[in-house]
Amino acid sequence: MDRLSISEIIFKIESGETFEAVASDYSLTIKIDDYVPYACAAIHDGHQFRKELWGNCIHTEYERWYEEDPETKNMVRSHPIVIAGCDSRFEYDLNRAPDDAVFVTAWGKPLWKAPLSEAMKTKSLEKHANFFKVVHALIEALESKFGFCTVYDMHSYNWKRWDREVPTWNLGTSNVDNERFGNVIELWRQSLSEIKFPNGIKSTSLINDTFQGNGYFLKYITQNFKNTLVLATEIAKVYCDEYDQIIFPEVVKAVEKELITRIPKHAEKVYKTFS
Repeated sequence: MDRLSISEIIFKIESGETFEAVASDYSLTIKIDDYVPYACAAIHDGHQFRKELWGNCIHTEYERWYEEDPETKNMVRSHPIVIAGCDSRFEYDLNRAPDDAVFVTAWGKPLWKAPLSEAMKTKSLEKHANFFKVVHALIEALESKFGFCTVYDMHSYNWKRWDREVPTWNLGTSNVDNERFGNVIELWRQSLSEIKFPNGIKSTSLINDTFQGNGYFLKYITQNFKNTLVLATEIAKVYCDEYDQIIFPEVVKAVEKELITRIPKHAEKVYKTFS
């Protein structure tokens, strides 16, 4: 893996190069083993939190981890194109618009002991902006090369906080064209419901049950590119103990193994339908 500037990463994408890199400020990783009409994203996988923010932050390290999406990058790491955030959403949230991306409060609790300076906010928002420069270059390249592409936008959610039965998988589709894409969305929902988990974990999948797909990442791509379908795909945190902060690696591996075949099979079907 190379350490590259944002401009170097974009140059490689525009040149059609295959590469694996971490941004020079360590805010994101990207891997392109081959140019295919789909990409995987894990924008909330990151847990890094700038040290200069530690003393001012009210939330504990565990509270931050609890609201992040750990292991989502590992679930899709085997695919040809993977982009992931390295920083915690508590520094800046890649699924929120720039005006909203640096939290003042988080999940009902103030985040900072003292308001952040403009310089601190700017440092975070520069990384937010750079991430979307890379995303824009990537989707532009894929649409240009293939005419259509699919983005599997991987997230996780805390299922134990709900007071009702919730699905193992949730697809958020309220901000995509359901009239155009409804059939392939349903195919993806069906495929997810067939995933086999270890430890007796059942697999259910629903659309817009726990979350509706209101994230900025999906909206940004959908608004800027007319021939890209973003599938906001959330797994309940059955792969960890969300209260004890324990990861179950055998469950993470099982999900990765299932997605190795299911994502490209679905992506091929989408591509044949819309290219």
